[in-house]
Amino acid sequence: MEIGILSVGRNGEGNFKVSGYCDIAPGHEWHGPYHDTEYGFPTDDESALFERLILEINQAGLSWLTILRKREGFVAAFEGFDVETVAGYGEKDRARLLADASIIRNRLKVDATIHNANCILEMRESHGGFAGWLKAHHPLTKDEWVKLFKKTFKFTGGEITGEFLMSTGYLPGAHGEACPVFGRIATAGPAWMRKS
Repeated sequence: MEIGILSVGRNGEGNFKVSGYCDIAPGHEWHGPYHDTEYGFPTDDESALFERLILEINQAGLSWLTILRKREGFVAAFEGFDVETVAGYGEKDRARLLADASIIRNRLKVDATIHNANCILEMRESHGGFAGWLKAHHPLTKDEWVKLFKKTFKFTGGEITGEFLMSTGYLPGAHGEACPVFGRIATAGPAWMRKS
């Protein structure tokens, strides 16, 4: 079943309702592990943050299941999402990536990945890294985050930015309160649960 991650809304009492993803993902071969152990959990690991951003970018126009099935290919093709390595990619690397059937072969997405790695290198100078940059701008509304991401990165529209921020704990909505994973995420202390 090809499903994408669905956003969650608040009900009349202000509680998060279970999302379609929380209904469908548990027990699924590909969605289950991601839903149960990664989606919505905070991380400061730069490679993990970079990977999540690039996977979200590559999901544009495709299903999340397609991306999860190709995830190992992405990790190998982008050398573990090492920011310095990817930032140094040149034309030979672009040609290699565009010929690699284990990833999404889209020039705009490949170019965005390299450009965004360079942006993260700049964040090391200004904020100590990607995680420091995110923390320095928290809290923002989704609209404010989208403006910031569009100004900073390539190929980061509203859906991509929103999913990235939900998936890394900067915006609420990854799981409903009725989802068993919600409590584990709350214990991990995602940014959206903190005032500042």
